[in-house]
Amino acid sequence: MSKVRAYIGLGANLGDVRATLTGAVHALGSLPGASLAGVSRLYVTAPVEVTDQPDFHNAVVALDVPAGPGSNSGPIALLLALKSIERAFGRQERIRHGPRELDLDLLIFGDENMAVIRPEAGRSPDPEKSLRLLEVPHPQAGRRLFVLAPLADLAPDLVPPGWPESVETARARRESIEGASAVRAVAAWEAGLGRWSPERTAATESQPASRPPAGIDR
Repeated sequence: MSKVRAYIGLGANLGDVRATLTGAVHALGSLPGASLAGVSRLYVTAPVEVTDQPDFHNAVVALDVPAGPGSNSGPIALLLALKSIERAFGRQERIRHGPRELDLDLLIFGDENMAVIRPEAGRSPDPEKSLRLLEVPHPQAGRRLFVLAPLADLAPDLVPPGWPESVETARARRESIEGASAVRAVAAWEAGLGRWSPERTAATESQPASRPPAGIDR
């Protein structure tokens, strides 16, 4: 079966965040038929909307996965795998924009441009979100600097389906709105070690990220 390059957004702000995200990277790379194609730097980003919570850590993983036997089957299968990994790492449903043990978002799946009803196992138990469609590319990825910064580490020249610009152009545009300090790279992925190694001191990492403008749906 042919392979497709998918990009997965990772985020967490509860518990041992770095250990959780490192474990999630390895879990993604261990999915049946999948292979890890790249891991972005690790970023610290300020929470949005609900600001009374810890800063988030965010990253993006490039994953080569089976395309699937039919229309939309590949993205749906990957969505279900992401939800399973979230649950394995203790994901609890809370208020929208609230804290997360682990959040995995399907950002891009090859050249797919789709909006379909999610299978029941891929839905949120939150009634507010339970009927949300599975949309690929992720409909808000182009407005999220905490997605665009790590995605630009891996695919700066990529123009996702339906986008009017490249990932790097979108990143620069959002940075001009939110400010360069809205996201801070704190570690680089070392493939040989299978972990992120700090780029800055622990004191630097502990400094809060600046608050982005309201209205960005995390």
